[in-house]
Amino acid sequence: MGGTKGSTPALGFHVLTPLYDRVVALTTRERSFKRALLDQAAIEHGHQVLDVGCGSGTLVIAAQRRQPGAQLSALDADRAVLAIAARKARHAGAEIVFDLGRSSALPYADERFDRVVSSLFFHHLSWGDKLLTAREMHRVLRPGGELHVADWGRAGGLFSRTAFLAVQLLDGFDTTSDNVAGMLPVLFASAGFRQVEEARRIPTALGIVSLYRAVKGSATPGRRSAGGTA
Repeated sequence: MGGTKGSTPALGFHVLTPLYDRVVALTTRERSFKRALLDQAAIEHGHQVLDVGCGSGTLVIAAQRRQPGAQLSALDADRAVLAIAARKARHAGAEIVFDLGRSSALPYADERFDRVVSSLFFHHLSWGDKLLTAREMHRVLRPGGELHVADWGRAGGLFSRTAFLAVQLLDGFDTTSDNVAGMLPVLFASAGFRQVEEARRIPTALGIVSLYRAVKGSATPGRRSAGGTA
Protein backbone atom coordinates (compact mmCIF):
# COMPACT_ATOMS: atom_id res chain seq x y z
CA MET A 1 0.00 0.00 0.00
CA GLY A 2 1.03 3.61 -0.50
CA GLY A 3 2.78 5.25 2.44
CA THR A 4 6.09 7.04 2.42
CA LYS A 5 8.25 4.07 3.36
CA GLY A 6 8.34 0.53 2.02
CA SER A 7 4.91 -0.52 0.81
CA THR A 8 2.84 -2.78 3.03
CA PRO A 9 1.39 -5.87 1.31
CA ALA A 10 -2.40 -6.11 1.22
CA LEU A 11 -2.62 -8.54 4.18
CA GLY A 12 0.67 -7.58 5.80
CA PHE A 13 2.74 -10.32 4.10
CA HIS A 14 3.46 -10.80 0.38
CA VAL A 15 2.70 -14.51 0.63
CA LEU A 16 -0.90 -13.66 1.61
CA THR A 17 -1.56 -11.27 -1.29
CA PRO A 18 -3.31 -13.91 -3.47
CA LEU A 19 -5.77 -14.49 -0.61
CA TYR A 20 -6.68 -10.80 -0.24
CA ASP A 21 -10.01 -10.81 -2.08
CA ARG A 22 -11.25 -13.92 -0.31
CA VAL A 23 -10.31 -12.71 3.17
CA VAL A 24 -11.82 -9.24 2.71
CA ALA A 25 -15.05 -10.68 1.28
CA LEU A 26 -15.45 -13.12 4.17
CA THR A 27 -14.69 -10.74 7.05
CA THR A 28 -15.76 -7.18 6.15
CA ARG A 29 -19.16 -7.27 4.40
CA GLU A 30 -17.25 -5.96 1.42
CA ARG A 31 -20.15 -5.88 -1.04
CA SER A 32 -22.34 -3.94 1.38
CA PHE A 33 -19.87 -1.24 2.35
CA LYS A 34 -18.41 -0.75 -1.12
CA ARG A 35 -21.90 -0.50 -2.62
CA ALA A 36 -22.77 2.08 0.03
CA LEU A 37 -19.54 4.00 -0.64
CA LEU A 38 -20.29 4.20 -4.37
CA ASP A 39 -23.87 5.26 -3.62
CA GLN A 40 -22.42 8.04 -1.49
CA ALA A 41 -19.85 9.11 -4.10
CA ALA A 42 -22.53 9.52 -6.80
CA ILE A 43 -20.02 9.39 -9.65
CA GLU A 44 -21.38 11.03 -12.81
CA HIS A 45 -20.71 10.74 -16.53
CA GLY A 46 -17.50 12.58 -17.39
CA HIS A 47 -16.16 12.62 -13.83
CA GLN A 48 -12.45 12.07 -13.32
CA VAL A 49 -12.14 9.62 -10.41
CA LEU A 50 -9.11 8.39 -8.46
CA ASP A 51 -9.00 5.34 -6.17
CA VAL A 52 -6.07 5.70 -3.74
CA GLY A 53 -4.67 2.47 -2.28
CA CYS A 54 -6.78 0.52 -4.75
CA GLY A 55 -5.56 -2.91 -3.64
CA SER A 56 -6.91 -5.63 -5.93
CA GLY A 57 -9.19 -3.20 -7.76
CA THR A 58 -12.61 -4.37 -6.58
CA LEU A 59 -13.89 -0.87 -5.78
CA VAL A 60 -12.67 0.89 -8.91
CA ILE A 61 -13.94 -1.91 -11.17
CA ALA A 62 -17.37 -1.67 -9.52
CA ALA A 63 -17.27 2.11 -10.05
CA GLN A 64 -16.56 1.64 -13.76
CA ARG A 65 -19.43 -0.81 -14.11
CA ARG A 66 -21.78 1.68 -12.47
CA GLN A 67 -20.69 4.65 -14.53
CA PRO A 68 -18.91 3.65 -17.76
CA GLY A 69 -18.80 7.31 -18.76
CA ALA A 70 -16.42 8.22 -15.93
CA GLN A 71 -12.64 8.29 -16.39
CA LEU A 72 -11.09 6.13 -13.70
CA SER A 73 -7.56 5.98 -12.34
CA ALA A 74 -6.29 3.80 -9.51
CA LEU A 75 -3.05 3.86 -7.54
CA ASP A 76 -1.20 1.49 -5.24
CA ALA A 77 2.41 1.06 -4.12
CA ASP A 78 2.27 -2.76 -4.05
CA ARG A 79 3.27 -4.15 -7.46
CA ALA A 80 1.86 -7.60 -6.76
CA VAL A 81 -1.63 -6.49 -5.78
CA LEU A 82 -1.66 -3.90 -8.60
CA ALA A 83 -0.98 -6.71 -11.10
CA ILE A 84 -3.98 -8.58 -9.69
CA ALA A 85 -6.11 -5.46 -10.06
CA ALA A 86 -5.06 -4.91 -13.67
CA ARG A 87 -5.79 -8.54 -14.51
CA LYS A 88 -9.24 -8.36 -12.91
CA ALA A 89 -10.02 -5.19 -14.84
CA ARG A 90 -9.04 -6.80 -18.15
CA HIS A 91 -11.27 -9.79 -17.43
CA ALA A 92 -14.13 -7.43 -16.56
CA GLY A 93 -13.59 -5.35 -19.69
CA ALA A 94 -13.10 -2.28 -17.49
CA GLU A 95 -11.10 0.64 -18.87
CA ILE A 96 -9.07 1.80 -15.86
CA VAL A 97 -5.61 3.37 -15.68
CA PHE A 98 -3.58 1.67 -12.93
CA ASP A 99 -0.55 3.54 -11.58
CA LEU A 100 2.25 2.43 -9.29
CA GLY A 101 2.93 5.15 -6.75
CA ARG A 102 2.67 6.40 -3.19
CA SER A 103 -0.29 8.06 -1.59
CA SER A 104 1.97 10.62 0.08
CA ALA A 105 3.20 11.93 -3.30
CA LEU A 106 0.41 11.37 -5.83
CA PRO A 107 1.73 11.51 -9.42
CA TYR A 108 -1.12 13.71 -10.66
CA ALA A 109 -1.59 17.40 -11.42
CA ASP A 110 -3.34 19.78 -9.03
CA GLU A 111 -7.14 19.89 -9.24
CA ARG A 112 -7.44 17.01 -11.71
CA PHE A 113 -10.17 14.87 -10.12
CA ASP A 114 -13.87 15.28 -9.32
CA ARG A 115 -13.89 12.40 -6.86
CA VAL A 116 -11.23 10.65 -4.80
CA VAL A 117 -12.23 7.37 -3.18
CA SER A 118 -10.39 4.99 -0.86
CA SER A 119 -11.31 1.73 0.81
CA LEU A 120 -9.62 0.04 3.81
CA PHE A 121 -6.40 1.90 3.18
CA PHE A 122 -5.84 4.64 5.77
CA HIS A 123 -5.47 2.17 8.64
CA HIS A 124 -2.23 0.94 7.06
CA LEU A 125 -0.58 4.36 7.51
CA SER A 126 1.06 6.18 10.41
CA TRP A 127 -0.56 9.45 11.47
CA GLY A 128 2.09 11.41 9.59
CA ASP A 129 1.52 9.43 6.41
CA LYS A 130 -2.24 9.68 6.87
CA LEU A 131 -1.92 13.47 6.95
CA LEU A 132 0.39 13.60 3.93
CA THR A 133 -2.03 11.37 2.03
CA ALA A 134 -5.08 13.46 2.96
CA ARG A 135 -3.26 16.63 1.88
CA GLU A 136 -2.37 15.03 -1.45
CA MET A 137 -5.98 13.97 -1.95
CA HIS A 138 -7.04 17.56 -1.26
CA ARG A 139 -4.45 18.85 -3.74
CA VAL A 140 -5.56 16.68 -6.66
CA LEU A 141 -9.28 17.37 -6.18
CA ARG A 142 -10.94 20.18 -8.07
CA PRO A 143 -12.71 22.90 -6.04
CA GLY A 144 -16.02 21.39 -4.98
CA GLY A 145 -14.62 17.88 -5.51
CA GLU A 146 -15.41 15.21 -2.98
CA LEU A 147 -13.47 12.66 -0.93
CA HIS A 148 -15.22 9.41 -0.04
CA VAL A 149 -13.49 6.95 2.28
CA ALA A 150 -14.48 3.59 3.77
CA ASP A 151 -12.24 2.41 6.58
CA TRP A 152 -12.23 1.03 10.08
CA GLY A 153 -13.91 3.52 12.39
CA ARG A 154 -14.55 4.26 16.03
CA ALA A 155 -15.33 1.14 18.04
CA GLY A 156 -19.03 0.74 18.79
CA GLY A 157 -18.77 -1.16 22.07
CA LEU A 158 -16.94 -3.99 23.75
CA PHE A 159 -17.79 -6.58 21.10
CA SER A 160 -16.62 -4.52 18.11
CA ARG A 161 -13.56 -3.28 20.01
CA THR A 162 -12.56 -6.84 20.89
CA ALA A 163 -13.19 -8.07 17.33
CA PHE A 164 -10.99 -5.27 15.98
CA LEU A 165 -8.01 -6.68 17.87
CA ALA A 166 -7.63 -9.21 15.05
CA VAL A 167 -7.11 -6.35 12.57
CA GLN A 168 -4.65 -4.64 14.91
CA LEU A 169 -2.61 -7.80 15.39
CA LEU A 170 -2.29 -8.13 11.60
CA ASP A 171 -1.89 -4.49 10.57
CA GLY A 172 -0.29 -3.01 13.69
CA PHE A 173 -1.55 -1.12 16.73
CA ASP A 174 0.24 2.14 15.88
CA THR A 175 -1.42 2.62 12.50
CA THR A 176 -4.89 1.37 13.45
CA SER A 177 -5.26 3.23 16.76
CA ASP A 178 -6.21 6.47 14.96
CA ASN A 179 -9.07 4.68 13.25
CA VAL A 180 -10.52 2.98 16.29
CA ALA A 181 -10.31 6.29 18.19
CA GLY A 182 -12.48 7.93 15.51
CA MET A 183 -9.77 10.36 14.40
CA LEU A 184 -10.21 10.26 10.61
CA PRO A 185 -12.66 13.22 10.51
CA VAL A 186 -10.08 15.27 12.45
CA LEU A 187 -7.46 14.18 9.94
CA PHE A 188 -9.49 15.26 6.91
CA ALA A 189 -10.32 18.63 8.45
CA SER A 190 -6.61 19.15 9.23
CA ALA A 191 -5.81 18.54 5.56
CA GLY A 192 -8.12 21.39 4.50
CA PHE A 193 -11.35 19.57 3.74
CA ARG A 194 -14.74 21.05 4.63
CA GLN A 195 -18.12 19.49 5.42
CA VAL A 196 -16.34 16.48 6.92
CA GLU A 197 -18.66 13.83 8.29
CA GLU A 198 -18.94 10.20 9.22
CA ALA A 199 -21.91 9.39 7.01
CA ARG A 200 -22.55 5.76 7.97
CA ARG A 201 -21.33 2.98 10.27
CA ILE A 202 -21.50 -0.64 9.10
CA PRO A 203 -20.91 -3.45 11.64
CA THR A 204 -18.73 -6.33 10.43
CA ALA A 205 -17.19 -9.44 11.98
CA LEU A 206 -13.97 -7.49 12.62
CA GLY A 207 -15.36 -4.16 13.81
CA ILE A 208 -17.07 -1.05 12.44
CA VAL A 209 -16.47 0.11 8.88
CA SER A 210 -17.20 3.84 8.72
CA LEU A 211 -18.03 5.78 5.58
CA TYR A 212 -16.59 9.30 5.52
CA ARG A 213 -17.41 12.21 3.24
CA ALA A 214 -15.53 15.49 2.80
CA VAL A 215 -15.51 18.35 0.27
CA LYS A 216 -12.74 20.56 -1.09
CA GLY A 217 -13.74 24.20 -0.77
CA SER A 218 -14.36 26.44 -3.76
CA ALA A 219 -11.42 28.10 -5.42
CA THR A 220 -10.33 31.53 -4.28
CA PRO A 221 -11.82 34.21 -6.62
CA GLY A 222 -9.43 34.90 -9.48
CA ARG A 223 -7.45 31.68 -9.00
CA ARG A 224 -7.07 29.52 -12.07
CA SER A 225 -7.40 25.77 -11.84
CA ALA A 226 -4.21 23.83 -12.52
CA GLY A 227 -6.20 21.14 -14.35
CA GLY A 228 -4.29 19.12 -16.92
CA THR A 229 -2.92 15.63 -16.59
CA ALA A 230 -0.08 14.05 -14.71
